[in-house]
Amino acid sequence: MRSDMNGFGLGEACGEYAVAGVGGALAQTGRRARTTLCLVLLVLLVVKRPAAALTETGIVIGVVLVVWGLTRAWGLMSARFGLRRCYLFTGGLVGTDLFGRPRGGGVAWSEVTELNVMVSQSLLMAFHRFEVERRVAGRLAFLAMGVQPALVEPLLSRAAANGMGR
Repeated sequence: MRSDMNGFGLGEACGEYAVAGVGGALAQTGRRARTTLCLVLLVLLVVKRPAAALTETGIVIGVVLVVWGLTRAWGLMSARFGLRRCYLFTGGLVGTDLFGRPRGGGVAWSEVTELNVMVSQSLLMAFHRFEVERRVAGRLAFLAMGVQPALVEPLLSRAAANGMGR
């Protein structure tokens, strides 16, 4: 966990988790659609067997591997540099932007009036959207990507421990 995130006086650190914005959701949709299209293309190459099937199959498999590799590399680099993260503390949370800077400062649980959760799970997109409504500073919204992201349980349990209901 980055040491500069605990400067908001929110207590003991409880963990850090990857989050995303709208761009992350669109990238997930594009990645899944592209992978599905490549799989359909591979099936068509096996069924139709054109003259250059081996070359075309290699290209399709290469595209899938490159997309998978870039996704993995982005995940590792964003975690290393603290990009788009949610830091949980006993007294609140801190969300960072695409450049790793805190968005709107730290959010103390005493400032939170409402925690809204929206879940979307489909073939092309799977995420949990959290909206943290604050008394003064407005809303902090972010996405936890995946069918069952690691952030869901700790965030909801920390919120419940501080009097926030679902």
